[in-house]
Amino acid sequence: MVEFTHIKNDRVHMVDVTAKSDVVREAVASGRIYLNDETLRAIREGTVVKGNVLATSRVAATIAIKDTSRLIPMCHPISLSAITVDFSEQEDFIEVTVRVKSVGKTGVEMEALTGVSVALLTIWDMVKSVEKDKKGQYPHTRISDIRVDKKRKGG
Repeated sequence: MVEFTHIKNDRVHMVDVTAKSDVVREAVASGRIYLNDETLRAIREGTVVKGNVLATSRVAATIAIKDTSRLIPMCHPISLSAITVDFSEQEDFIEVTVRVKSVGKTGVEMEALTGVSVALLTIWDMVKSVEKDKKGQYPHTRISDIRVDKKRKGG
């Protein structure tokens, strides 16, 4: 039988981690945004009207990581010890990779996933004017493959 740790007596609650020991924790998450060639070129050349897309996305991801417990109701507020946000530009997409570290009683997967999600959404927001077609739709633009690539506890 599957046990959901955030549900007790049909009520959601924050899991009690009081008895857990503080240990080093790390999570790496990634995701992709698929964009048109001209959009990718504009990002690479720094000609996007709204400004530096990747720098803005990195800042947005960092803020989101720090605010994860405010966004996800049963997520513990935790002390973060490191955040990195990296971008890999491919032929038809940009991949965002976020690494989050802490020393504490609970993991940082949700923080890493939140950082990736907000980074990708920020990229979309900054380039949406050139991604739209003549009908105002986004036939090519998509976010995909958001996942936890690695998590580590201890050591």
